[in-house]
Amino acid sequence: MIRGQPVHTADRYMFKVSFDSIFKTALTAVGVLMLLLLAGIFVTLVADSLPAMKATGFSFFTGTTWDPVFKAYGSLVFLVGTLLTSFLALAISLPFSLAIAIFLGEYFREGMVSSFLKSAIELMAGIPSVIFGMWGLFVLVPLVRQVEMQSGVAPYGIGVLTAALILAVMIIPYSASISSDVVNLVPSDLKEAALSLGATRYEMIKKVVLPSARSGIFAGVLLSLGRAIGETMAVTMVIGNANILPTGIFSPANTMASIIANEFAEATDAVYVSCLIEVGLLLMMVTLVISMIGRYIMYRMKT
Repeated sequence: MIRGQPVHTADRYMFKVSFDSIFKTALTAVGVLMLLLLAGIFVTLVADSLPAMKATGFSFFTGTTWDPVFKAYGSLVFLVGTLLTSFLALAISLPFSLAIAIFLGEYFREGMVSSFLKSAIELMAGIPSVIFGMWGLFVLVPLVRQVEMQSGVAPYGIGVLTAALILAVMIIPYSASISSDVVNLVPSDLKEAALSLGATRYEMIKKVVLPSARSGIFAGVLLSLGRAIGETMAVTMVIGNANILPTGIFSPANTMASIIANEFAEATDAVYVSCLIEVGLLLMMVTLVISMIGRYIMYRMKT
């Protein structure tokens, strides 16, 4: 048995090395497959957008008129509507997300209150967007209409503000969940050191916790922004679907995702279909650019 022991150990070592190689190869293959999938989607969108590029040229990105009957295709109205609703929703949701993150990460890490709130956040993240859209139609639209009547604005009820409020409610769980986890991971030694030097709990959170967790908090904000930019059904139901440049937060508008959802099934002309696909390509590029900018900011925060 003593003589056979080295052979047995060698066999186990060779098996471990072989298994590690297979596992590494599998992970590499999955990573390459995801890159190929992303490249395939991009190439497909570009190829199907070529007829629209030839027919409209650069005016597709600067035009403000979208009228398929007269062959006028300008996507600037949808780009403005998408960015306006998304960033307005982000501004509305950020205070709530940060408050939830601090509440769960500092004041109630464990216990019934923490478990209930975390379950509620996870439940909100799993609710289908069409449910949020229906809730917006029956609850938010009448409320916004009342505000518009009090403000002397045309009482549409639907518009940029309503869509932004719906998006804000939808993206809170994403940023709040990630931010609370990051706040919870701030080393206790840093917090105790600040408290031992005489800092209050508010000062400790402001000067120690938030600066230490800012990159993770920004990552949650970036994830929620990507969710808001690509949202379709809920926004389609409450934004008004008007192919015009919004003149204010109460104005009806349209987004890149909603115009595709509304008109793709009705498009019959080849150039019309290609223009809608080019809108999808533009949406993908906007998401990619915002993601790259966000990652650069996160890199600068860490250095």
